[in-house]
Amino acid sequence: MDLGLRDRVFVVTAASGGLGRASAAALVAEGARVVVVARRAAVLAEVAAELDPGDDRVQPLTADLTGPDTAATAAQTALDAFGRLDGALVSVGGPPAGSALGTTEEQWRGALESVFLPALRLTRAVVDAGTAADLAIGWVLSTSVKSPVGGLAASNGLRPGLGMLVKQLADELGPEGTRVFGLMPGRIDTERVQHLDSLGGDPAAARAAAEAGIPLRRYGRPEEFGRVAAFALSPAASYLTGCVLPVEGGALRTL
Repeated sequence: MDLGLRDRVFVVTAASGGLGRASAAALVAEGARVVVVARRAAVLAEVAAELDPGDDRVQPLTADLTGPDTAATAAQTALDAFGRLDGALVSVGGPPAGSALGTTEEQWRGALESVFLPALRLTRAVVDAGTAADLAIGWVLSTSVKSPVGGLAASNGLRPGLGMLVKQLADELGPEGTRVFGLMPGRIDTERVQHLDSLGGDPAAARAAAEAGIPLRRYGRPEEFGRVAAFALSPAASYLTGCVLPVEGGALRTL
């Protein structure tokens, strides 16, 4: 199946590892060009070199998503490097673990800056600078959009709001041809999930307990998530908007 991604251009954030890197890799494999954004310059340079097949399809941008100018810089980088901009996948690092009342006010503010606002900033930048009539913008959220995840109060508090904004943005931008969607990863085998498994002191036991609650009885692989992201961003998914798609092996107990 041809997804229609050849030579389309996307900004992908948190692309130095995990879900962002896997999504960028899937897009490049389908012929797209990507601006990969992350804070760790050395790691990002390695990722760009690994992903680029040798025909200048990957442009790294070392930047912090919490910076108010990063979104506009990323969009302009796409235009400068590739001459067009067709959309973005906004992935961010997860907020710190903690209980609702045990999470400090400073941590709540930090989570708002690192999780909530970057999605809105980059969406605005892509809409303002995008060159395609059918822009596609995806937000990497979490299953906490629909069901709370134990010990992750900041995620539980912020991501459902972003999920609702996916619907509102689809209403607002749909008449212009722009699609907006969210993705809800569950237990995908990334550094973030491995860190969460380690918090109780026995990572193997934590993983086994989590896998027991997943119908497929295993964690997802980053590339499995990346392929879903690439499809949802592609013209092949041209009638998909205003929705939040689960990528969690069936673990959610909600529809």
